[in-house]
Amino acid sequence: MTLSDLPARSEPGALRRGRMLASALLILSLAFTAGCARNRDKAPKDQAYIARDVETLYTLARDTLEDGQYRMAALMFDEVERQHPYSVWARRAQLMSGFSYYAARQYPQAIMSAQRFLSLHPGNKDAPYAYYIIALSYYEQIADVSRDQKITQQALQALQELVRRYPESRYAADARLKIDLVNDHLAGKELDIGRFYARNRQWIAATVRYRAVIDQYQTTSHTAEALYRMVEAYLALGIPEEARRYAAVLGANYPGSKWYDRAYRLARAHGAG
Repeated sequence: MTLSDLPARSEPGALRRGRMLASALLILSLAFTAGCARNRDKAPKDQAYIARDVETLYTLARDTLEDGQYRMAALMFDEVERQHPYSVWARRAQLMSGFSYYAARQYPQAIMSAQRFLSLHPGNKDAPYAYYIIALSYYEQIADVSRDQKITQQALQALQELVRRYPESRYAADARLKIDLVNDHLAGKELDIGRFYARNRQWIAATVRYRAVIDQYQTTSHTAEALYRMVEAYLALGIPEEARRYAAVLGANYPGSKWYDRAYRLARAHGAG
């Protein structure tokens, strides 16, 4: 398996899981190498440390990955670098370790591995893939709109960084799609907070959130509702001229939507139609 064999993905959770049984040989090999990494200093002085040649170790790690043992594969790729830090295989192993941690859904470790690769090899031809691993690792941790959106912001920044640095890479198109999805998610968060304020009749605070959707996320799926909510809020505040203005914008941009119909009925009910 080479880096070019690893497919770009378009949705969180779309990674195809491989077979989950590894051979006894690979399991024992990993147990040995991981154990050496942890216990080398604790071993008796007369106990020899047994190293593997780099190609054999890398092949074992690759086969472990292909067998679906992602966590094991990550540890074995780490061992390639530890035992052979100056080989060309070590550079490849760093990035494959990041992918393996990502496949195991150990996203912080995946980010750290990919960032380490970039810090050591910033101009490498596989740098776009390292940025892609980082972006995906943040993206797949995005929580629903009822929770804190710090990770969502980090995902957006990582996706934008990938597109900015490598706009023609094979990963850029997927990153652009995900940027749209992340923006839609963030708009949904603003709208959710605005509705919370509205339920508590904090209309001015609600308009601040709705306006953020209209101004910052105007190409998302939430804009029409945000315009309707502005009509609702200004009517509640007793400012019908502002309500009519937002209703007109809603009608001009979303004339057949349910939100325009609701805004029209609401305005009529308040005598502002």
